[in-house]
Amino acid sequence: MSLVGKKFPNITVDAISEMGDDLKINVFEEATKNNKKVILFWYPKDFTFVCPTELHAFQAALPEFEKRNTMVIGASCDTNEVHFAWLNTAKNNGGIEGVTYPILADTTRNLSNVLGILDVESTEYNEELDAVIINGSNVTYRATYLIDETGKIFHESVNDMPLGRNVNEYIRLIDAYTHVQTHGEVCPANWEEGKEAMNANRDGVASYLSQN
Repeated sequence: MSLVGKKFPNITVDAISEMGDDLKINVFEEATKNNKKVILFWYPKDFTFVCPTELHAFQAALPEFEKRNTMVIGASCDTNEVHFAWLNTAKNNGGIEGVTYPILADTTRNLSNVLGILDVESTEYNEELDAVIINGSNVTYRATYLIDETGKIFHESVNDMPLGRNVNEYIRLIDAYTHVQTHGEVCPANWEEGKEAMNANRDGVASYLSQN
């Protein structure tokens, strides 16, 4: 079920800084207490293949997010220790050395389970073991959440494991949402910063379509 328009779950999760400091991060509070937007992106596993390309892409775009008063947070279900080992692995060896934003370590899967982004094909109760058996990797898909200053989710998307994200699209979405917040207009298809938006009424759409 979509979480767009709802408040981000108020859950605190273990995390690590670039320096290896153990942190506790509550994404909802990061947005509301700091009056910032947050982009939270989940990836399946450390030390894999598409994942480091995404973490480096978000790092390269970090100045653009910061200009937009937006905090970047990465996340997976790996431990802080594995995160730190990856942070200390050179880029030319598949590592994420140079990444400076925090990374969540949702080892309990409390947050990812509430978000519904875990790769769980099925669950079944095993009477002999008296336990629920999970079928599937039980790691996260490539899910992305954009959260505003009130803690509300204004965008969510989920990619399958092999499909890397386009970081520029999230910058565009933040620009569009900020335009709506600032000007009260709505942003039509393919809108980018500097382009014409429109009023959310019959005259507004008629005027826009007649010129585009």
